[in-house]
This record gives sequence, C-alpha cells and structure tokens, in this order.
Amino acid sequence: MSCFLLGQSRLLEVTLSSAARLDAQQVNHYQLNLKLTCMGKKWNLPLSVEVFKAHDHPICLGRVFSTAGDKVQVLETVEPQSLIYVVLLRRGLTGFKMMLTSPRDAGSFSINELGQVLTPSQGLIGSAYKHFLLKILVTDGQGSSCQGTLTVEVLPNPSNKVSFRIQFQTFNISEDLEAGRMVGQVQANGSRVRYEITEPVPCPLYSISSVDGLIRTTAPLDLGRNPGAAVTEIQVMAYDPFQPSISAQLSVTINVLPTNTWAPRCTPALLVTQVPETIPVGSILMTLACSDPDSSSSTFHYQLRHHNETKSNHSFRLHGPVLEVNSALDYDSSAPSVQYRATILVTDSGQPPQTSEVPVLVTVTPVNEYAPICPSHTFRVREDAPHGTLIGTVLGSDRDYPPNSIEYHISDSSGNFYIDPRSGKLHLLASLDYEKEKTYMLVIFLTDRDQEQDSTHHRSGSCTITIEVQNVNDYAPECEPPFQEITISSAPSVNAEVTRLMCSDRDRPEQAPGAFSFTIVGGNSNGRFYMRDNILFHDVFSFQSNGLLDSHTYELLVRVADNGPTLPLFSTTAVVIVHVIPWMTTVPTASTKPPMVSSPTPLLVTRIEDYWAPEAWFVVVLTVTGVLLFTILGWLLCRWPGRMALSQQTHGQSSQTLLLDSTRRNENSTGDLRKKKNDETSSILSLVLLSLFQSMGFEMEGRGSSSLMAEPRTLLQAEIISSAAAQEHGAGSEANLNSMGKSCFKKLVAVLFWKWVRYIKGIQADSFPCPSHTLMTPYFPPAPPFLFSYHPRPP
Repeated sequence: MSCFLLGQSRLLEVTLSSAARLDAQQVNHYQLNLKLTCMGKKWNLPLSVEVFKAHDHPICLGRVFSTAGDKVQVLETVEPQSLIYVVLLRRGLTGFKMMLTSPRDAGSFSINELGQVLTPSQGLIGSAYKHFLLKILVTDGQGSSCQGTLTVEVLPNPSNKVSFRIQFQTFNISEDLEAGRMVGQVQANGSRVRYEITEPVPCPLYSISSVDGLIRTTAPLDLGRNPGAAVTEIQVMAYDPFQPSISAQLSVTINVLPTNTWAPRCTPALLVTQVPETIPVGSILMTLACSDPDSSSSTFHYQLRHHNETKSNHSFRLHGPVLEVNSALDYDSSAPSVQYRATILVTDSGQPPQTSEVPVLVTVTPVNEYAPICPSHTFRVREDAPHGTLIGTVLGSDRDYPPNSIEYHISDSSGNFYIDPRSGKLHLLASLDYEKEKTYMLVIFLTDRDQEQDSTHHRSGSCTITIEVQNVNDYAPECEPPFQEITISSAPSVNAEVTRLMCSDRDRPEQAPGAFSFTIVGGNSNGRFYMRDNILFHDVFSFQSNGLLDSHTYELLVRVADNGPTLPLFSTTAVVIVHVIPWMTTVPTASTKPPMVSSPTPLLVTRIEDYWAPEAWFVVVLTVTGVLLFTILGWLLCRWPGRMALSQQTHGQSSQTLLLDSTRRNENSTGDLRKKKNDETSSILSLVLLSLFQSMGFEMEGRGSSSLMAEPRTLLQAEIISSAAAQEHGAGSEANLNSMGKSCFKKLVAVLFWKWVRYIKGIQADSFPCPSHTLMTPYFPPAPPFLFSYHPRPP
C-alpha cells in the first residue's frame, strides 16, 4: 500500500507477527481496518487477509488481485519513474514473471521484477483528472498465474491554484497586548504559498509572516493615546512565489478591546453600623453606588459572602446593590457573638473582569424587651430563728441577655426581712412571734440591669412571697388567777369539785383549758385532792381525834404542763390554798391506824409582783421639787390675807377723801361691812388649811398612823381655831393676819416633816403583818406615798 504526497510516494507495509500461529482450518479470514492519513486527509481502509492451507498457497497476494482490484492516486507533478505501487507475491516463490497487459492508452507505466509499479518516463504533466487501468499478470515456472487490476488516478497540482477558504476573518485582541505578540494566523490553499499585507501600506500596528501567515503586533496598543486603534482593517494576499499571478485576497478585521484595568469603585467602601435587635425584617441597611473607571457603560454583578454564619437562613441579603435584613436578629440567643461579618463582591463586565470587595460589619445592640418575673412562693421559718437566718432564695428570671441580671427589692414595712439585691437571698432581720403574726405577705420587686445600651431604661416586675411563721413552744402556760384561796366544808362527799383551773397558752390560744397536763406536786397531805383534767376534786376529810387527822389548810402546788407544739415542753405552777371547815357530822375514815405522815416541809414560793424601783437621783429630785412646791404654796397662803386687808383699807381711805360727808353719815355701816369681809376672809383661810390637813391626815390614817399624828393634828387644829378667834376680836388688822399666816405655815411644815421622818424610820409600823402559813409569802415594802410603782414582769 502506497501514499503519494507532493510527488513523493510512501510505502506502507503490514507484516505478520512472529508470534502468530495461523491455522486455515480454524480461521481462514481476517478483516482489518487501517487508518491512513495522507496530505492532511484521513481515510479508513479495510484490509482482508485470507489464510490458505500450506499445499495450495496462492502465487499472488494483496487486494490488487481481488475482483475489484486496487486504486492509487498520484499528482500530476510526480517525478518520472517514481514508485507508485508494489505487488505482493508468496514468499519463497522463484521463477515467476510479472508484466502489464494494459491497453495503449494506459500510458507508459512499467513494473519490474520486484513487483514495483513505476510512473511513465515522461511524467504525468497534463494528465490531471485522468484514470489509468493497469492489468498485472504474474506467472511462475509451473504454469500457475494470477492477474490483478490497478487503477491510477492523476490529481492536479495544488500549486496551480491559491485560494482562501473564507473571504473575511476577524481577530479580537486586548489593548494590553505587547509588541511582537501574535494576533492570529491566516491560511490559504496552495503549494509554496507566500503572504503579505497589501492594505494599508505601510501598516503601523501589525505585520504578517510571509511563510506561515502569522499576524503580529508591531507597536503597543494604547487606546487612550490612539483611539483609532480600536478597529483596524487590513488586506492579506496569498500568492505563489513562482507564479505571482496566482494569488488570493483576504479581508482581516482586528478589534482591540479595552483592557479592564480598574476594579469598580463603590460608595460606601466600608459599612460599619449598629442596629437594634428589634429591627424589622426587610429593613435597608445600605445601598451601594458603584462606578467603573474603565467604562461608564459597565454593568455590575453583586454577591454577598458570609463569614461567621453557618445557618442556611442568613441574617442579611442582597437585592442588587441594596443590603437588607433577611431574618430576625436576636441578641439574646446570639450573645456574646453579636457581630455579623460579611463581604459584598462587586464584579464589572470588563475583560478580564475586575472585582471590588466591600466589607460589612454589623453589630446588633440589645433591647430590653422582657420584664423580669419570679414565681410566687411560700417559705416557712421557725419563730425562734436567730437574726440573719436564710429563709430562702427568690428565683427571678429574665429572657433578655445577660440572663437573670436582676436586682431585688423588698416591700417590708415591718423591717423584719432583708433581701440581697443581687442574689435574691431572703434573710431574717428581727425576731418573730407566732402569737402576734403568723403570716407575712412580702412583695418582691425585680428590676433588670445592664440589658440595654441606655443604662437608665429598666423593666421591672414583682411577685408575692408568703412567709409562714412556724409555731415554737416558747411560752409556759398561764393560769388565771395564778393563786386561789378557797374555803370549803368537809362534807362527807366523794369526788366533790373544789375549783377549776383556767389556764391558757400563748403558743396555742385556741387550746382548751382541759388540754393541759395537771399534776399536784406539793401540799396534798393524805392525798385528799386529785386532778381530773383542769378540775380539782377532794375526797372525804377526817377530823376525828382517834383517827386520821387532816389539816384545816392545804397549800396545793399544781404543775400545769403544755403539750407542744414543739419540744421542749414548758410548765408552770398554780397555787391553790384550800381552807377546810370541819363539818360536825364528818365521818371518820375507815382506817383506825393513822398512817405515818411526815410533818409538812415548808415550801418557799416566790410571788413576783410588778413594782417600780426608781433610781436614787430621781427620788432626790422629786423630794426637792415637792419641798419647793409646798414652800411656795405656804408663802402664797401667808401673803394672801395681808393683801386682802390692805386692799380693803386702801379702799376705805379713798372713800373718806372723796365722799367725806357721805362717809360720816354711813360710818357705822362701813365698819360693819369691813368686819364682815375680814370674817369671811379668815373663815376661808381656816377652811383651806383645815381641808388640807384633813386630807393629809386621812391618807395617813389610811396607812395606819392615826395614833402617831393625833397630837400634832390636834395642836394644828387648835392653832387654826385660836387664830380665827383672834381675828374675830382683833377687827381683821393686817398684822394679825400676817402673824396668823406665818404661824399656820410653820405648823404645816412641822407636820409634814414629822410625817416624813416617821415614814422613813418606822416604815415597818405602817405595814400589815405576814400571816403564819406553811406557804411563806415574802414581804415587799410599800413605795413612798407620792410615788407610783411599775416594773415589767421578768420573762
């Protein structure tokens, strides 16, 4: 198989592999596909291989000996006597002959002993488009022969025609293309083709290679300096250098595209802003205004790139150049990451595309949206809890960030409780008393803090806390009265009620009197008394001389114990003195032999009474004040009669001067009137002093001291009476009145002093004697007559 290119033939051989083992009985035919590339063209050629048995090998091999024969194409410019085909024969064949039996018009092709078909010696010029049919005959020495057919097609010489496949060609280049760089390549059909630019001449910006048709730049393409370089049209001619008349023209347009040097410029170039967390979805944060320095008609593409958000529903979105809020911004759930970072990418439509970045930093500020709340709760505390006891903790909550940043305040007017402003711990400040207050209702006010940029904006809430005081047994029972003295008859009755002890407990006021535990712990001689609940009963008494002799007076000590509500239990002792009056018909006890009864042991019971014991300085001050008061009162009493007499005398003299005649006529009547007034004045003074004395004497007598003051009182009364009589006989002169007043005052002071001394020295004489009972009652001296007594009962 041969391929002829530009007058040169190429022989292709297909050989059998040395490892091949052919067996005609198994496979006698192989069909091969060969890919042939010749003169820039590609062909797929089938190749059939037949396998024969060894004793009947054919003489001729190859496609040329097939029924259709073989075909070969050659150029008319092929050199004379050039090899165009080779006939294949069986190996080892000797003594064969090959010849061409073609007609005369087949040309002067020849074949040699090697089976090589050669072109005519005169060549094939002028034989283009002709087909030559060659008959090849092969014979061997044994009379075997084979005949094949070869068709030779003569092709025209390509150099005889130069042409371009297209008439117009356009190249687009960038203005930053450097000088000497390739713009593009043009190709024409033909052999030995050369190229040149025919228009414009000269061409200042471009050149073309005459051999391969490469167009290159010859100068920098700066559209800013040379706007006309944006579009350049040139004419390229292809020709045969040996036959210049054979040529073709091609129009080439070169477009210089402006280079996209500058990235878009946007305003603002950086977005740093703060927005509240309550900003509505869809709110506009920013609108970009972008421009391209390279081209005023450039369009832009916007893209938002998120940096610190992984969720699919991003917080922000872009609608063209507008940045908007895409989803709710919750500061409380995002804190402390409350800054959103993103980048807006702005890309222009130039070549190459240029991109600008606009950083975006959005800080979400907190808004105090929710008020703090706390649940209502009930705490319990013992009434004997010490100061500072932790009662409980108020648990407030706030949905704003930072969570539970709350201050606590309490509305307690009693001042018994305190709450920590930061932790909400409730403490006890004062003592509690279940008997006075069982329940406290406290309103706890909650105020949030540090949850908004405006530190003055707060939200508040409240809740009610109930504090229940738990009762503690801290009071002993109290009986009313604590001391009873009863007189009963020794009638022969059994289980006779003596008295009922009415007791109560301030710890449990609702408790019935009979709910206490009553036990006789002393004074129950011979066991004549017993308790049933709070009722005191007695048995039959015996006052027979030959039998058991009971006492006439029983001083019973009854212990009254409470039953809670908590430990320890408290008790008190009630005293019941029972005087038994023997009944004449009292039946003696059945026992004839008196039991051995030990003599009662005196019990000392302290009776606590309330009294007031002032300090010594107070007694001295009160005494001095009393003395001064009585001194001033006595002085006024002494001066008053003289003032009255002088006033009457002055009035009489004035009347004599002005009305002398009238006075003389009525002299007797005026004297009678003066005497009557003096008598009335003396009577009034006497009555005042006597009343004062009697009142004091009455008080003194009330304290059992009438015998002590009998003589001073009699003397004072006598003095007052004698002074009054002297006034009557002395016609009410001023000297007599003054003398009487001074004398009365002296007597009065003497009486008061005497009474005070007697009280200080003989204070026991004014007290009543202590009765001689087994139950010893201590004696408390009475307070001074003009002092009041009070002292708080000891706990």
